Amino acid sequence: MGAHAPLDREPDPAQAAEARAALVREIEAGGAFEDDPAWREVFQAVPRHLFVPYYYVSSTGAYERLWGEDPDPVRRARWLRGAYADAPLATRVRDGELVSSSSQPSLMARMLLELDVGDGARHDVLEIGAGTGYNAALLAHRLGDEHVTTVDLDPDITEAARQHLRAAGYRPAVVTGDGAAGCPQRAPFDRIIATCALDAVPRAWLAQCRPGARVLAPLATGLIALRVTDAEHAEGRFLHTPAYFVPLRGGSGRTRPEQHIGGLPRRALQSELFRFLLELTAGSLDPYEALALWQRERRPVRERFGVTISGPYEWAWLDDPEGPYAWPL
Repeated sequence: MGAHAPLDREPDPAQAAEARAALVREIEAGGAFEDDPAWREVFQAVPRHLFVPYYYVSSTGAYERLWGEDPDPVRRARWLRGAYADAPLATRVRDGELVSSSSQPSLMARMLLELDVGDGARHDVLEIGAGTGYNAALLAHRLGDEHVTTVDLDPDITEAARQHLRAAGYRPAVVTGDGAAGCPQRAPFDRIIATCALDAVPRAWLAQCRPGARVLAPLATGLIALRVTDAEHAEGRFLHTPAYFVPLRGGSGRTRPEQHIGGLPRRALQSELFRFLLELTAGSLDPYEALALWQRERRPVRERFGVTISGPYEWAWLDDPEGPYAWPL
């Protein structure tokens, strides 16, 4: 098998269909399809196993590879179960570090719902982070190949995604390039969805959006949903959903400063919402200032936070973009 080749030998179609139906039922039970049932049909139609011909599972401090063409039928069955589990899958590991993954399907469903593509106009969508190609396939099934573009910095990842998409019968545009720069040759876009974690929203994305476009991206362990006014202005709030993704590669390459959290109360450090606040305010508040804010504001939920972009400035805020609590990104 080539490094990224699709499966030469398909699993039993009935077993794959049964596993896919079980995954769809699990996602549905979590409420992800309530506001837009059309996504249920999309997840039922797109075969996830074609996008993960192999993946890695953590085993005793290392990664073990599961492969759809393993000669051992027990391991093949284990691979198929994992392919349709509602869990993220490590698809590329380099020097023991996770480089690329296939996101948790229920999280993908919620993000696609929040993208708000509707059933009217055919929105043009840019995906940042091609991954396995599965998310692009879901979008292409709903909107049509010609309305979907996915971009990734790594040519190995884009070639693998392209092969997976073709094996499943989809041909959206798959572009190798710096995701932070967007994809100007395919612009303008009505929707941008990122499947990689950001430190800040790249200005290039706004410049490639039509007025009124929606940008959905992971930021500080949350999901920010921005409405774009024009190339210089966008604003929106975080969704309630936590989100953990592989960081965006390329762009400015800037990283958030290291935080020293020794001495902070264990109760705070165990709180996902406090860790979100720590990440969002890194470089602006020290951890003890963040703790004081968290306690003073009675442990604010993600939906109270937002982001504003105005000209050269980009900042996060609590409750009000013009209020007293704001931090540059």
